[in-house]
Amino acid sequence: MIPVPGYEDQAVAVFGLGRTGLATVEALQAGGANVLAWDDNAETRTKAQSAGFSLIDLDRADWTEIRALVLSPGVPLTHPEPHRLVKTAGAHSVPVLGDMELFAQAMAALLEDRRPKIIGITGTNGKSTTTALIGHILKKAGIDTRIGGNIGDAVLTLDPPRLSTVFVLELSSYQLDLVHSMSCDIAIWLNLSEDHLDRHGDMAGYRAAKFRIFANQTPDGAAIVGVDDDYSVAVFSKLKAAKDRELIAISSGRSLSHGVYAVGSKLFDGMLTPAHEVLDLATVPTLPGAHNAQNIAAAYAAARQLGLPAETITEAIKSFPGLAHRLELVGTHKSVRYVNDSKATNAEATAKALASFTDIFWIAGGRKKEGGIGSLAPYFANIAKAYLIGEAAEEFAATLGSAVPHEIAGTLENAMDLAASDAATGGHEAPVILLSPACASFDQFKDFEHRGDVFRVLAKARIGSA
Repeated sequence: MIPVPGYEDQAVAVFGLGRTGLATVEALQAGGANVLAWDDNAETRTKAQSAGFSLIDLDRADWTEIRALVLSPGVPLTHPEPHRLVKTAGAHSVPVLGDMELFAQAMAALLEDRRPKIIGITGTNGKSTTTALIGHILKKAGIDTRIGGNIGDAVLTLDPPRLSTVFVLELSSYQLDLVHSMSCDIAIWLNLSEDHLDRHGDMAGYRAAKFRIFANQTPDGAAIVGVDDDYSVAVFSKLKAAKDRELIAISSGRSLSHGVYAVGSKLFDGMLTPAHEVLDLATVPTLPGAHNAQNIAAAYAAARQLGLPAETITEAIKSFPGLAHRLELVGTHKSVRYVNDSKATNAEATAKALASFTDIFWIAGGRKKEGGIGSLAPYFANIAKAYLIGEAAEEFAATLGSAVPHEIAGTLENAMDLAASDAATGGHEAPVILLSPACASFDQFKDFEHRGDVFRVLAKARIGSA
């Protein structure tokens, strides 16, 4: 755990007592704060009390005594409207923070020569894979590394830094909305496409939240920016005009005059010398597709920025085991592959999966997001048949129309039965049963991880029984 200093004997309100919220309570108490903890959900409160946490109804608290409100990332900050406690905090001039800001404050309180390096990663898609890949590379190189944030462990539950520690942190727009003082030594912006507009209001608000990853960087800091979409090109141009930090472009499809990029199946390093090939991406089977080429380019650039040799980095990339729920190969029976891409909760993410395979028996659907799946039309030719589940099934069926054979399966288990039968008898050379829903999971599952876990169990049962 990382104790949070600076609030000794002062009242700090913590609202939202999920995994992150409870970790925040413990870290603040370890630093000497008087924590006022609350959650609107009665079941969550009961669990917290059973775990030994004391609760105080923040609607009845004396806000004149509260130093800060620490908000769990999922609680509305501005849209569709601020949560009532955010309004209360504003009325009393109480700052609203997140656990990532408390982490930043704890790091800033350390003596300068004991502060760790911080690598922050954001983007609409690819954050988790890039975060895990960077962590894998650094650990393989013998660097004391902590991985957390929006992936894995809540940041305040990580072990305190030692000399030469590097924190590799996935940063969502929800978390960045609540950050004020964090300074990333290396800030990585992968890409941007429409997502979370209900939380941020519009693309301008979403982009502004993401852009906070570059705030507070010093001239010694570095920004690594993907340039494969128009929003990100604008971000790169804005940072380039500022001329106040090292700026490195990455791409998964075009050559760059300065940066790291993939063309075809080759990765090229053009950061410090004329561009030269450093890696054959075909040797990294756990990271298929052009989208993963961008993730690899970002991870390579970050590791090079830390001074690691190219060969050390590329050998580590080759040994990366992959990440659960992100094009995860669960197993193969005969020629049928089962691939779990449950993390693909929007069409943009699913496009990456559909572009990575052919002969796809596609399981899609759930709670729909803005935009539907019309943007996936360029990849329909890769789909042998679609099996639609959840709330979005009827709408997705209308979009697919006569372009893609499909049926409404309703549940994931039924979809798996249908897909397994069709894939085994369809006469395709290399069929892939792909769960890549292009939807949120909350209509039928707790979260995307639960959905992916169920897919994995169902797939292994079919592989085993076969």
